Amino acid sequence: MRWIVTGGAGYIGAHVVALLRARGDAVTVLDDLSTGQAHRVGDAQLVRCDLKERDATRAAFLAARPEAVIHFAAKKQVGESVAEPLLYYHENVGGLVSVLEAMRASECRRIVFSSSAATYGVPPVEVVDEDTPCAPINPYGATKLIGEWLLADAARAYGLSTVALRYFNVAGADEGRKLADPFALNLVPIVLAAHAAGRPVRVFGTDWETRDGTCVRDYIHVVDLAEAHLAAAEKIDGVAKGRVYNVGCGRGFTVLEVIAAAERVIGQPIRREHAPRRAGDPPALVARAERIERELGWRAQRVSIDDIVGSAFRAR
Repeated sequence: MRWIVTGGAGYIGAHVVALLRARGDAVTVLDDLSTGQAHRVGDAQLVRCDLKERDATRAAFLAARPEAVIHFAAKKQVGESVAEPLLYYHENVGGLVSVLEAMRASECRRIVFSSSAATYGVPPVEVVDEDTPCAPINPYGATKLIGEWLLADAARAYGLSTVALRYFNVAGADEGRKLADPFALNLVPIVLAAHAAGRPVRVFGTDWETRDGTCVRDYIHVVDLAEAHLAAAEKIDGVAKGRVYNVGCGRGFTVLEVIAAAERVIGQPIRREHAPRRAGDPPALVARAERIERELGWRAQRVSIDDIVGSAFRAR
């Protein structure tokens, strides 16, 4: 099968590209390399392309003639989205519009979309399913929800087959391919980078109504997440068509539990520095992932927090 993977030189995208190439599929990666790294795509074809350049995007699609698209390319930092909302709408919504236009030009009718649990905002329940109301609290989450709406509208108008995957906290790495998250922007790489630099880890809020006072999150191993994309793509013309799926483990770990796991993996203590709560942080956010298991047969396999943190540590 012929694929285009946008953002395929990034952390999550590179894991998906590796799985597609391992089964012999033809993969063209479109990435502007603003955060992606060329070596991460392996032997897949890499086209340096800014999706905002619609003529270039269309030309890349016409050359590759993909049968399906997996769309990762997007800005994804919550704080930056608050400071620069126009950038996020331009990149994330505008980039998806460009991809959909290129799909129409190249007669490609299948797309798996990288969405986010940020679409839920601060939900009224700790464990959320796909029917939990979406109320994003930052521009990043809003652009992902708008992306889902845009896909639904395009599917109705143009006969596309679409799937959206709402990720929870992605961590870990394929150790053999050394595909660790290269940026210390999420908790696990933040903890590992802080320890390596001899800095304390900042813990935002220790007075939440959770079992140890720190926030609870659902951590999904990036290889499990990559496999979820393939499971969605395989049934995109069938049961998965037009569906939205949570992708998580269905269990939560606190910030202090993640730090403790890193201490066990490294074999050394990690210093902590307490800080006030951050505005907009939900105390707990855990996926209910029964829909994807029931309909696609996918279930997270790498659910030990020690294994998730350990794989990130060893893949650096």
